[in-house]
Amino acid sequence: MSEHQPYTRASISLDADGTRLDISFRTPDLSVMALGAESGRPFLNLSTAQAQVVISTTGGGPVTERDMTLARQLADATARYLADCERLYTEQSTNPDQAEQGKAA
Repeated sequence: MSEHQPYTRASISLDADGTRLDISFRTPDLSVMALGAESGRPFLNLSTAQAQVVISTTGGGPVTERDMTLARQLADATARYLADCERLYTEQSTNPDQAEQGKAA
């Protein structure tokens, strides 16, 4: 039975439609920080030793309505992620057999 190991994965693809960068953080060593508001340009930084993603305002300029919409979407998605993690953790804690089946999959 293989144990789930933490990792960070980054890949890049180039094709006729342009460039696409994919980063997967699958590690508890992820650092998340919100900084820069005092300078008028807030940004969200997600990083591990292997990769970093920075989300900031459009063009690095003043905060726009679209920036606020994105920030709300991030907050909503994060709240759903937290709720799912809490629910699954509780289910796994109360039903260890189900957690073992998930490891084997």
